[in-house]
Amino acid sequence: MSYPRYFWRKGYFNFKMKGSIFMRKIPLLGLVITLVSLLLMAGCGSTSTGTSSPVKEPDTITVAWLPNTAGDDLKEARAEIDKVIEKATGKKVEDKLTTDYAITVEALASGNAQVAWVGAQQYIEAHAKNDKVLPLVVNSGDSGTLNDALYYSRLVVKKGNEEQYKSGDGFSIDNIAGKKMSFVSSSSTSGFKVPSAAIITDFTKQDKWKSLKQEDLLQGGGDKFFSQVLFGGSHQLSLVNVLTDKADVAAVDDIDVASYVELTSGAENTPGAVYTVRKDAAAPFDKLAGVQYVVIKAIPVLNAPIVANTGVLSQETIDAITQALTSDEVASNTKIFVDKGGKGFFNKPQRFLEVEDTWFNPIRELSK
Repeated sequence: MSYPRYFWRKGYFNFKMKGSIFMRKIPLLGLVITLVSLLLMAGCGSTSTGTSSPVKEPDTITVAWLPNTAGDDLKEARAEIDKVIEKATGKKVEDKLTTDYAITVEALASGNAQVAWVGAQQYIEAHAKNDKVLPLVVNSGDSGTLNDALYYSRLVVKKGNEEQYKSGDGFSIDNIAGKKMSFVSSSSTSGFKVPSAAIITDFTKQDKWKSLKQEDLLQGGGDKFFSQVLFGGSHQLSLVNVLTDKADVAAVDDIDVASYVELTSGAENTPGAVYTVRKDAAAPFDKLAGVQYVVIKAIPVLNAPIVANTGVLSQETIDAITQALTSDEVASNTKIFVDKGGKGFFNKPQRFLEVEDTWFNPIRELSK
């Protein structure tokens, strides 16, 4: 499996991937009984891993959703994904709407939720807790391939404050030290892991911050990198923090806020781009219409996977879900793949593609 060419071309990730048996004499009859019992056990049940451990599937498949995707405005999009899974498996599907990233990760790892759409970092954390949690599909880039299967993590400031971060004709994050910072969650890929890695890369070049680590960015204070650190809990609320002056700088991705804002000037996801909250924006932006923000840094991120706990679903069920999601029928479903700016998770002309665990190694590297 290859990684998006953008990462290799830009050099974001440069790394190399890498009983004893006790026997004793037993009566012949006992040996025969034992062998027969083992054969019967091996023949019982279906498995999701090809081993002899049987899988007892739940009658209802529970799909967990992160706080970013649990809002009422995305109810129809969630329902459409549920319908695809119901049709493919013949099982009832119900949603588990979470208020915290950690809840989603734990539900998936424990098997209380069998399927989830999560960021790369949440997948990695769930897989570390239970290696039977595996990715099924990821949305492609506009090319229909994995080469541009990317979205963006951005550091943004409220319009009117951007001059503090100017550097020549462009922008710099040199002045974010000492500011009030809003992240999404310490488990968020684009709302913490990726932007914090970018901050560390920039600032460890300075003698003052040469020992800076990710954990140093989790708390604020007089002797800390940031004067105050907030966690919005979702990308929407992290952006609200900066728009309402609770924070000076916020980490926010482009996809989770796309339906609430519109590009006013500049190029998408580039430093200097200005976005404006739409007049008809739903909560939590309904009282912020017309308020603007400016991107001061943008970093590409691997697209988020739909994952499953393969320890509690049979291979037949997993194959059925994967085949349904990667079908042309789903790719042409306008309630799943919407026009850009529409209320949905994915944009046309993207589609779902199968993906493997190793595809997410670049994100794993950020925590090393």
